[in-house]
Amino acid sequence: MEEIDCLVIGAGVVGLSVARAMATAGREVLVLEAERLIGSQMSSRNSEVVHAGIYYPKDSLKARLCVEGRRRLYAYCEERGVAHRKCGKLIVASEPGQVAMLDDLLAKAQANGVEGMRKLSKSETLAMEPALRAEGALWSPETGIVDSHGLMLAYQGEAEDHGAMLALGAPVTGGEVGGEGIVIETPELTLRARTVVNCAALNAIAIAGALRGYPVETLPRLTLARGNYFSLTGATPFSRLIYPAPAERGGLGVHLTLDLQGRARFGPDVEWIEAVDYSVDPARGERFYEAIRRYWPDLPDGALAPAYAGIRPKIGEDPGGFADFTLHGPETHGIAGLWNLFGMESPGLTSSLAIGEWVRGQAAPA
Repeated sequence: MEEIDCLVIGAGVVGLSVARAMATAGREVLVLEAERLIGSQMSSRNSEVVHAGIYYPKDSLKARLCVEGRRRLYAYCEERGVAHRKCGKLIVASEPGQVAMLDDLLAKAQANGVEGMRKLSKSETLAMEPALRAEGALWSPETGIVDSHGLMLAYQGEAEDHGAMLALGAPVTGGEVGGEGIVIETPELTLRARTVVNCAALNAIAIAGALRGYPVETLPRLTLARGNYFSLTGATPFSRLIYPAPAERGGLGVHLTLDLQGRARFGPDVEWIEAVDYSVDPARGERFYEAIRRYWPDLPDGALAPAYAGIRPKIGEDPGGFADFTLHGPETHGIAGLWNLFGMESPGLTSSLAIGEWVRGQAAPA
């Protein structure tokens, strides 16, 4: 049986950030990734948006880690040469009845410490983006976009520079807790680790439950939410990200994001599914037209093409409500050295550096 100090399960953006944080702190780190590529699941199937920290309840982990992570992320990208752009975002009230919602969002953003937020009049909004239908908007200058794969390569490179190792094609098939150290099994290796950080995203709950001796009654309920994206086949008239005023149940609506080449895409919607499936039904595009034309009435017919889908791990009894980032450590399950990261959905990419530092502090050896 191989011995390792710190084992990180999952080489997505959060797992690689945790590995970086542990390795730079002098820990001996091995990262296990089930796929043959880093970040090939959730981390490569999102909007690549750097979130400001607007929507989350005050003092929640998502609010705190998003704001801290976003500040760290921009500085890190500058330092490491990771492509990004702070293009800003408009949250648009397309109907008069939505204008009051902007005040609530502004207050929430300010309570979370988001810098530079400003409410715009109708004329100010249309001066920035003339193609919009808008009665007003919130301007978020700190929102941006980032090359998520470039960011993950930077995390991986820095971790490896400090001695971390990466094993691809190494799915966790089982293990055991309750003895000396934590035993983790893969098809090729059986490892005993002093510290295990489970960053397996969609599979994190299943992996924890597969460890013999783990108290499965402590595991949260998991619901899978698929978000479909459609790309704009022609040129976009927008130079900023466009989000509609949020729905009552906390959904952010079908929004417009840009990639670093200036191409536009729309999504995600929310589709509850039973098993991991990344297919996109072209027929769902019909609903996108109606939603988009509320704020961009001139969207041409036939302009949307299916792009890709991402899946979010929603935890808790109310999957449509707010669920915070969750770190189950020994105080939750009673197993020394084991840390499970559950519900690592958006804003996980933005928060990744802050999550890595937070986990490093929590999982520091006694």
